[in-house]
Amino acid sequence: MDGFEPKSTRLYNLFLALMPDEQAASRAQSLAMQLGPTQGVAVKAARTARFHVTLFHVGNFLDEVPADTLRATNVVAQSMVATPFKVAFDEVGSFKGKPGRLPVVLLGAASPGLMQFQAELDHKMKRAGLTQGEHHRQFTPHLTLFYGRSPLQAQAIEPITWQARDFVLIRSIVGEGVYIEEGRWPLQPE
Repeated sequence: MDGFEPKSTRLYNLFLALMPDEQAASRAQSLAMQLGPTQGVAVKAARTARFHVTLFHVGNFLDEVPADTLRATNVVAQSMVATPFKVAFDEVGSFKGKPGRLPVVLLGAASPGLMQFQAELDHKMKRAGLTQGEHHRQFTPHLTLFYGRSPLQAQAIEPITWQARDFVLIRSIVGEGVYIEEGRWPLQPE
């Protein structure tokens, strides 16, 4: 019947993030492939393009991301000034999550450069009226490898490191594993 067809909807997740370089992503993928079976999970080999460290969760949006939100986020991102900094993870463990779907993550001592950059970004985003709402938590640098079935005690790993040289704005399509890059900005001093 005309007018009664179900409306197709998509949920988008918009966030600013750091992406690991190819070598770090490959090492993270190898670790995920090694740990996946211990968690009863078959880890997909093509996941490296989605590895990231979330710096700021802009929000979740039904059907489309408002143009003014994209513009405001771009303005803040373009205003960021920072020299490249080291990102390092030397532990793997899990966070709390839904039963049977616990994030297995890389963790480690946060570098001063990363913490300072994220704090400034957080401050500027909030000043621009872009708040994280219910998703706002204290920043804990991590990189999600996959979602496991049971808790994983934190354990030391050979450090996975890279030099952050830029950051990106990602619009992901929730549930589809699709990441769309909306912007990329280099880390550079004034």
